[in-house]
Amino acid sequence: MASAWRKLKKSLIPKISTHRDDDRRRSSSSSSSSANGIVSSPSPSSVSRSSSRLSYSFSFRSSKKTCAICLGSLKKGEGQAIFTAECSHHFHFNCIATNVQHGNRICPICRSEWKDIPFQAPGSANDFRNNNSTILGFRHNWHPPSLPVLETDQISLEEPLSATHVAPAPSTRSQPITIKALPEFPAVLASDAVSKFPVLVGVSAPPFHVDVRHFNRAPIDLVAVLDVSGSMAGKLSLLKRAVCFIIQNLGPLDRVSIVTFSSSARRIFPLRRMRGSGQDDAISAVNALSSGGGTNIAEGLKKGVRVLEERLEQNPIASIMLLSDGHDTLNDDTRSLYRNVQNFTSNPNHSLQYLYLLPASICSKNTASGNEARRLSIPVHTFGFGSEHDSNAMHAISDLSGGTYSFIETVDNLQDAFARCIGGLLSVVAQDVRLTIQSLSRGVQIGSIHSGRYKNEIFNLGQKATIDVGSLYADEEKEFLVYVSIPASSRGEGEAKLDHMSLLEVLCSNKDSTSSEIVESRRERVVIRRPKVLSPTDKMVCLEVDRQKNRLAVADAIATAQRMAELGILDHAQAVLSEQKTTLLSSVSAQAGDDLCKWLEKELTETAQRMATLQLYEQSGRAYVLSGLSSHSWQRATTRGHSTTILPGEGASGINSYDTPSMISMVSKSQCLNGGPSQQPQMVTKSCNLTPRHK
Repeated sequence: MASAWRKLKKSLIPKISTHRDDDRRRSSSSSSSSANGIVSSPSPSSVSRSSSRLSYSFSFRSSKKTCAICLGSLKKGEGQAIFTAECSHHFHFNCIATNVQHGNRICPICRSEWKDIPFQAPGSANDFRNNNSTILGFRHNWHPPSLPVLETDQISLEEPLSATHVAPAPSTRSQPITIKALPEFPAVLASDAVSKFPVLVGVSAPPFHVDVRHFNRAPIDLVAVLDVSGSMAGKLSLLKRAVCFIIQNLGPLDRVSIVTFSSSARRIFPLRRMRGSGQDDAISAVNALSSGGGTNIAEGLKKGVRVLEERLEQNPIASIMLLSDGHDTLNDDTRSLYRNVQNFTSNPNHSLQYLYLLPASICSKNTASGNEARRLSIPVHTFGFGSEHDSNAMHAISDLSGGTYSFIETVDNLQDAFARCIGGLLSVVAQDVRLTIQSLSRGVQIGSIHSGRYKNEIFNLGQKATIDVGSLYADEEKEFLVYVSIPASSRGEGEAKLDHMSLLEVLCSNKDSTSSEIVESRRERVVIRRPKVLSPTDKMVCLEVDRQKNRLAVADAIATAQRMAELGILDHAQAVLSEQKTTLLSSVSAQAGDDLCKWLEKELTETAQRMATLQLYEQSGRAYVLSGLSSHSWQRATTRGHSTTILPGEGASGINSYDTPSMISMVSKSQCLNGGPSQQPQMVTKSCNLTPRHK
């Protein structure tokens, strides 16, 4: 370092002596520029009087105890945030942020060019609490870390929540959740014992009747974690537009923070409420984004999690939206990551070797009744677009956190994909939803529950079970199949021939998202008849149970085909899909013209097309399949491929069966802004009768 200063001194002395008059003029103009907020390097005339004065000046500036711009002290606890550049030189954050604001990316000391620069959020400081203890979004007592960083270690300097937000009046609170409990058949022979009798158990959330921006709903804390690596150069304008769409459609009680990542990660915008200047400043921060560097997805996630973990106050809903178009270039191979996720699903005791990639708040594990259970706290909704993104990693991150994975085949649909996700997040009507199922008759035992990725637990020797559903969006439905064993009926003398057997009682409890009150829904009972002889009506299949069996069977077939495709056995994968398609079309609900079955048929067809060749599967098939499996696992809508909605008249086969009215409304708004279709798409009909339709 000493030799570098000597060389620099030698090169500057001739210039100083030759242009002394010009330097005096520059010195005076520099003073006026500083008064206007433009910070320039000090005039060489101040150090040209002697070589010793020059040496003293440079040694003084290079000291870690002095800011090279204002020459003020860099001591801790003096009310100034300190910025450490990537070249390891230190400055007052206020000084260097003003300097960088005018396009200067050169270190005032060593003249090296910076790749990462400090960001000063615009806007009035009056919007923040305790304004006298913060400066430029940083606390006065911040201490510089040992390594170069771009922001304070105290990351969650969020805007406080509104003190005026109170619980709604009883008359405006959400309606209760509706429980559904239906047996596959209305009757079982009295003499028969059935080991696996399916019962459909489901919940339906109440609707929204107005725009989600103005409804008295639960506000959200949302962190957008955005890929700004070099590969994003041609897509950055569309990303900015999509993120601005989110910002503009949030309410005044919602808060947003923005984290970007390339080779490293940084928070460019703290948690602020989306009202007035907060909304404008967030848009300004997004529009200032630039691309460059590698892709460090893991660091971006860690930074986003810190924003939510270190909140001083919390909105009822919290979520992360993660977007990337590439592979993580700074961490371990993520192909092994997906293989471990498959092992995690099939073997609950398998040790996930890649968990170090994910913060504990995204994926936490605990052991309960011999099974691995997950306590999800921060769901991450991932968005991968283009053929080069890492679909394995994006699916694994969302799957383990309780979020969804969307595959955006063309970047033109990025805003629509964001709109679908936001339409759901802004319509949460219930949290901590739990279904409790109780056996009501002797010998009736709960054997298994098919609940996708929702945690279920069976205890008391099959006499009781629970399903943890989590949050529900407005109008959202979740349906599960519970398999019970039914013993042969033993009637005594004089009992009625057509007696009934109570199988199960279902109770739903949840926390109201606006009032935080615990609400219990009306209990539903499942009762069947136990006749000696079955009538034609007793043999009628419940179409809602049948369609749910079809959905689970199709999802299982696609997962099996996907595993074969990963091994390169595409002909076997095609055979599995073809066989399942035949089974689906011969089912009772498909024969009755069920809309969901039509949609499942289309999904099987498109999956087979994307597995036609290994090249096509690698390019888009894997991402399409994983996004579909994410949707089925959580029974929640995702964006898949190049389309987002379907217009009336195109048939129900193209509709995402998990879309809610709030999602559809938000996607329609996005498409209107983009000059696309503005008509409202149809929804898949969810209701079915017991008996098939007669033609």
